[in-house]
Amino acid sequence: MPPTKKRSRRRTLRQILGGVRRRVRRAAGRARRVWRRSLQLQVVTSTLVISVTVVVVLGAFLSDQINRSVVVSSQQSSVSEAFADRLQIADALSPETEDQTKPADNGKKGSPNPLDDVMDTVTGTGEDGSKKGYDVLILNQTTPGQSRASGSVVPADVPMGLRLSVQRNILRFEYEKTVGLIEEIKFAGQSQPRLTYIVGSVVHVPATGQNYEIYHFFPFDEEEGLLSKVRLAIVVVGFGLVLLLAAIAYLVTRQVVSPVRLARQAAERLASGKLDERLKVRGEDDLARLANSFNEMAANLALKIHQLEELSQVQRQFVSDVSHELRTPLTTVRMAADLLYDAREDFDPMAARSAELMQAQLERFESMLADLLEISRYDAGAATLDLDSVDVRDVVLRAIADSEALAERHTTRFELRLPNEPCMAEIDNRRVERILRNLLFNAIEHGEGRDIVVTVGGDRDAVAVAVRDHGIGLKGGEDTMVFDRFWRADPSRARTIGGTGLGLAISREDATLHGGWLQAWGQAGEGSQFRLTLPRLAGADLKGSPLSLVPPEIEMRRTWRGAMTPVLLPATGDGAGHDED
Repeated sequence: MPPTKKRSRRRTLRQILGGVRRRVRRAAGRARRVWRRSLQLQVVTSTLVISVTVVVVLGAFLSDQINRSVVVSSQQSSVSEAFADRLQIADALSPETEDQTKPADNGKKGSPNPLDDVMDTVTGTGEDGSKKGYDVLILNQTTPGQSRASGSVVPADVPMGLRLSVQRNILRFEYEKTVGLIEEIKFAGQSQPRLTYIVGSVVHVPATGQNYEIYHFFPFDEEEGLLSKVRLAIVVVGFGLVLLLAAIAYLVTRQVVSPVRLARQAAERLASGKLDERLKVRGEDDLARLANSFNEMAANLALKIHQLEELSQVQRQFVSDVSHELRTPLTTVRMAADLLYDAREDFDPMAARSAELMQAQLERFESMLADLLEISRYDAGAATLDLDSVDVRDVVLRAIADSEALAERHTTRFELRLPNEPCMAEIDNRRVERILRNLLFNAIEHGEGRDIVVTVGGDRDAVAVAVRDHGIGLKGGEDTMVFDRFWRADPSRARTIGGTGLGLAISREDATLHGGWLQAWGQAGEGSQFRLTLPRLAGADLKGSPLSLVPPEIEMRRTWRGAMTPVLLPATGDGAGHDED
């Protein structure tokens, strides 16, 4: 066969085996899922396994005990019959007994050999014509013609081990000792071997000094049939018992699992927002009390949620109303403050400084009021997007231009890393620009005067902007808390640029409104990085970001450290070891 055909056949065989393995793995996975999810299946299966184990152990024990009892009883009966026959054979072979019995023949013609008469007697073929259920073999190895056998037995049917035991008794002059052995023997004219109990004994004739080996063959057909019926009965009863236990376990677990399953379904519907979900209460048992407890819990939970919704609605309405009501007096105060600020050169230094402070705080107050109004719109679900397809690079440049004056006051420079190709996306230009300004202001405030790196990236599905500072960084767990309202990493530290504490919270809401992500990374002493990821098409689901959340230099440093893991070298001659980095 050409090598190409061999390779093709091996490849086909590998594909077939791979498909079989995949199907087997899928079937095993489905079976594992069904096993994990079904409490009823677990209980019934466990009951079946335990019951099968118990039934098998008890059945084996009972079968063994019954088998021993029947076999031992049959062996004792067989030994008793063999012993009685041995006595008859010994009497028949004794010369004194033979002389005394001859006159009693009443004129009948006697047999020429007493073995023939005694064989007829012990096998039951005498005057009554009955036949016993066993065969007898008489062996005399020293005198030819002095051996007899009934039925189809022959000397070769005697197991060698039994013959050796009988001959050992002859050598030890133990003529009264009986030896038994159970064997499967295939007699002449039979197709299948029969289970037979063979009893061997010795008859010694003192007058002639001859020894006769007597072997009785007791078939155990009836005993074997009885034991087969007993084993069959044990198997049938055990199988029925296992099925009965499985049915009982199924019914019991169904009574318990069905209410639990209903409670689980009700809990899932309750968790999905259907607060009017309740369980039906039947009876007064533990499951009924469980249903009552569940209903009470659901009612209390619905009441608490309703109260919290009302409270939240009141709070949102209060913030919205207060924010709107403050705009009118704030406008009046703003106009008066502007007049004072414009005429501050005519005031004395203390009054001029007061006018400047009032102007700055009014600007901050206006910014905070605008942020509160924006937050109230998000809480009320009234925020909308004004989408337009724009180049994200242009939005970044405008945000940086708005932040340059603040960066100069903090001696901070921007490092731009923009792609050569346009990064087009459907976004709300105003909201995205506000996100970037908040990120840049935050980086300037916490960057400690170091350079800020702004990176723009894009792929087929998304665009991303990363703002990296090299300031104090973030501690563990602060990467999510940083977006909370009015949260500060260090409460004792005053804001240096007059922020409201709502900038990052509003930025996250703006990103979520676009269907995007706003994430933070930080490490103490290494600075922080904020990454904004937006889908190119409005409404599309994000699957990833074109930029890494962890800065590239940090990733490279981690990779380098992982590659240069310290290795413990063997100890030198002076007993000192060292680590190599």
